[in-house]
Amino acid sequence: MNMQHRELASGKWNELKFVEQMANVGSEVERAINWRKKNNPGYSQLAFDRALELLDLTLGDKKSFPCLRELARLREALADYFVFDNIYNSTDEKWHNYFFAFNHAARMARN
Repeated sequence: MNMQHRELASGKWNELKFVEQMANVGSEVERAINWRKKNNPGYSQLAFDRALELLDLTLGDKKSFPCLRELARLREALADYFVFDNIYNSTDEKWHNYFFAFNHAARMARN
């Protein structure tokens, strides 16, 4: 996989708060969902790849250590939903609801 977020990977990602990191992951997941709805699997795959890249950066951030189990399961569930058989019965709405909390928290932290 080609690194899309080189600047973030060089350390800037770790400067973000955890909720900001997760809100950014959620933005890419939303893009992947929206492109899939528009019947554009190529763009959907690119957005999904970026989401995984950001999630992997989050997994590597020391401050996310207390959440490693949840983050690893999140990665597994996202891969299941976008690539495999969706054995966890995820839906677009469930993903929207999951990431909405992070978006809201990140917005509140900025204000």
